[in-house]
Amino acid sequence: MALQCGLLGRTLGHSYSPKIHSLLGEYEYRLYEKKPEELEAFLTKGDWDGLNVTIPYKKDVIPYCAGLSSAAQRIGSVNTLVRKPDGTIFGDNTDAYGFWYLLQGIRIPVRGKKVLILGNGGACAAVRYVLEQEGTRPVVISRRGPDHYGNLEQHRDASLIVNTTPVGMYPEQGNSPLDLEPFPDLEAVLDIIYNPARTALMMQAEKQGILTANGLSMLAAQAKRSSDWFLQDRGISGSRESEEEVIGRIVKALESEMHNLILIGMPGCGKTSVARILGEKTGKEILEMDELFTQDYGISPAECITSRGEPAFRRMETELLKRYAGRSGCILSTGGGCVTVAENYPLLHQNGEIFWIRRDLHLLPSEGRPLSQMEGAQKLFETRRSLYERFADYTVLNSGTPEETADRILRLREGA
Repeated sequence: MALQCGLLGRTLGHSYSPKIHSLLGEYEYRLYEKKPEELEAFLTKGDWDGLNVTIPYKKDVIPYCAGLSSAAQRIGSVNTLVRKPDGTIFGDNTDAYGFWYLLQGIRIPVRGKKVLILGNGGACAAVRYVLEQEGTRPVVISRRGPDHYGNLEQHRDASLIVNTTPVGMYPEQGNSPLDLEPFPDLEAVLDIIYNPARTALMMQAEKQGILTANGLSMLAAQAKRSSDWFLQDRGISGSRESEEEVIGRIVKALESEMHNLILIGMPGCGKTSVARILGEKTGKEILEMDELFTQDYGISPAECITSRGEPAFRRMETELLKRYAGRSGCILSTGGGCVTVAENYPLLHQNGEIFWIRRDLHLLPSEGRPLSQMEGAQKLFETRRSLYERFADYTVLNSGTPEETADRILRLREGA
């Protein structure tokens, strides 16, 4: 009989855990939503062999454990439970391993350095435990207490910042817990948020040339350690891949599912046709921004530019991107001039890769495109070329069929 594993919590909603564990081991993995009054009966009599535990039960499950790992004891919370062959329950905190793996990935020596941990919630305890084990000088920054957001000047010498708060998480992306300017010695910023892929905090760090990493590898690594616990003592062998290979494969699969493919380029370059082919090949939802503009505002982009002027249109276009670009796992086909507004870059960059589709100018149609008709393709391209280059992660020549261009994009994405 297959092992019965799953995620235990109060309200689970959408979770990537079933997807991740389907890549890890030969066991069933379910979502178990339980009310507090159901917790004891489920833990003691429920039909399960291994569990991940999330809010609000990471501390509540501890009394049911006959044994705890040293990490779980020190941290004071449990996110992985295993029912041993003798029926007793063992608890571990695999978030600690997950953060350790994330920390190793940045390949920066941290011993002896000051690290600011933003937030003092449940994730903070695991992060602080690991940082102490690694010989750093962790300082917890919270709204209250001796070290808070009002006296950050005392910590200008911080080398690393780790965000454990939900500030900047979808759907509240764009917010940041602090400004990085006051930290001249900062080497890296880690954000345990993974949706969006790049938080506002991370994007400011990128702009300043500071190394960044999100929490996706932490999520994958903690799941791998949980899976090892599930399979231990069960006579079931896991993957023959190395730990790094398994975690890397999971991260790649999650990025492929979660990240957006964003298409930019001149009007008429083929974005709409390529987006349709990409949607067919990947199963991702297509967000055609010009169509959404018409749908949401009741006026087409061309009509808006003609009747209200380009500045008004651009403001409305940016508001539209704020509404839609924060979604994950989509294909975004943008308007040709979205690159003319600097504010649009972080909106597109936050959750995917940006592909500039280039096409010979003499092949670009101008019918129904007022800016192309007024300025001409050559002048419009000269104005926007540097902007396309600045926005794009990749450049793709659309010199053949939409299918060929879509395949080039997917090959580039696969190699990322």
